[in-house]
Amino acid sequence: MDVPEIRYARSGDVNIAYQIVGDGPFDLVLVLGAVSHLEVWWEVEERASFLRRLASFARVLVFDKRGTGLSDAVAGLPDLETRMDDVRAVMDAAGSLRAAVLGMSEGAPMTLLFAATYPERTAAIVIWGGLVTGRPTADTPWVSPPEERLAGAAQSERTWGTFEEGVRLVDRFTPSRSGDAEEARRWARWARYGASPGAAAALSRMNIEIDVRHVLPTIRVPTLIVHRTGDRAVDVRSGRLMAERIPGARFVELAGEDHYPVIDPEPFMSEVERFLSGLWQEGAWAEPEQDRVLATVLFTDIVGATQKAAELGDAQWRRLLEDHHGLVRRQLSRFRGRELDTAGDGFFASFDGPARAIRCASAITESVRELGLEVRAGLHTGECELIDGKVGGIAVHIGARVAAKAGAGEVLVSSTVKDLVAGSNIEFVARGEAELKGISGDWQLFAVKGHSH
Repeated sequence: MDVPEIRYARSGDVNIAYQIVGDGPFDLVLVLGAVSHLEVWWEVEERASFLRRLASFARVLVFDKRGTGLSDAVAGLPDLETRMDDVRAVMDAAGSLRAAVLGMSEGAPMTLLFAATYPERTAAIVIWGGLVTGRPTADTPWVSPPEERLAGAAQSERTWGTFEEGVRLVDRFTPSRSGDAEEARRWARWARYGASPGAAAALSRMNIEIDVRHVLPTIRVPTLIVHRTGDRAVDVRSGRLMAERIPGARFVELAGEDHYPVIDPEPFMSEVERFLSGLWQEGAWAEPEQDRVLATVLFTDIVGATQKAAELGDAQWRRLLEDHHGLVRRQLSRFRGRELDTAGDGFFASFDGPARAIRCASAITESVRELGLEVRAGLHTGECELIDGKVGGIAVHIGARVAAKAGAGEVLVSSTVKDLVAGSNIEFVARGEAELKGISGDWQLFAVKGHSH
């Protein structure tokens, strides 16, 4: 097989480099690890044969994420939902309506979020050596402390692309080849071409903040998780946790320490081929009826509306409300929000990305001030029932209760929202634990910085 042509998909203002490998009966999107370079990948035979093996049973779409490889350089690094947009752009450009998605390593969190958010585009997911959270929690005590990870990112930035860094990458990702100078040189070249030192360090810092544990129970597509028992880069317990929390997930644990799947790939490939080809024969690529989806809900209302209405009188208040509604709807359109209900002076909307929802809420609180109004806003991300094209269920009630806790001009979010916007440059102020009326348990709430009372 010749090296496939490099193509470009347009995602917003950014060009995403991708290749189509093979012409199998179904589509498989390959989400590579931290950094990549589509041309350099094909220079090493075992990497090339890895793609050829995938292409023996699927039409493979592989891409360089924005800011890496042959894709456009960008300021900073994208959050998970921007990267989801890039996957959809690649799928659209390649004429793929529905695909399986294989997320490797750092590509796993985006893959998991994509499956939960866009089940209509996702036939199945496969996770290899997948990261679930970048920080130690009660669930994940094996994850290195943030300060240790930050020190590692700083060290990598200083030595990025050097032979020294190549040696470190071999020890971490392909320890079965530790001491192999040629392998270290290959890794150093891969690093240099894959990303700049600053971009690689920024990605490492962003991954510390990622936490997709709350997303796992909302994934409804067929899922295969494969992890090596002695994986040096991502502890096998991460894979086990995912398998426990994703409904119906199949978990396969393979022997070995290498994080990189191109080393002894056949056990992995056999599992993937058997899993996906079986689903294809069962008709999994036909679009199913969707009754649940992961969404971010936004509630807003005007602070002191009753008093303001009494001051202005009915006619003037009605005009002010019309102006308010017009401003809110312009921001919803700008940030791809769906207006679901308007009750009096409040709005209920949904979004397919939490960072867009936060930015919309922040823009609303700013823009209505020109009308002499203050609004409060609350957001939550969770699994929603789809009812006649609208979203409902407990996640919606949580969003409404979060909004009720917000102060004038404040955008308040649940911890789930905060955990999913790593890389967005949105900053938060902890508001502590709160009881939400009618909702069990205590909830950690956070105010968006710059929008606090």
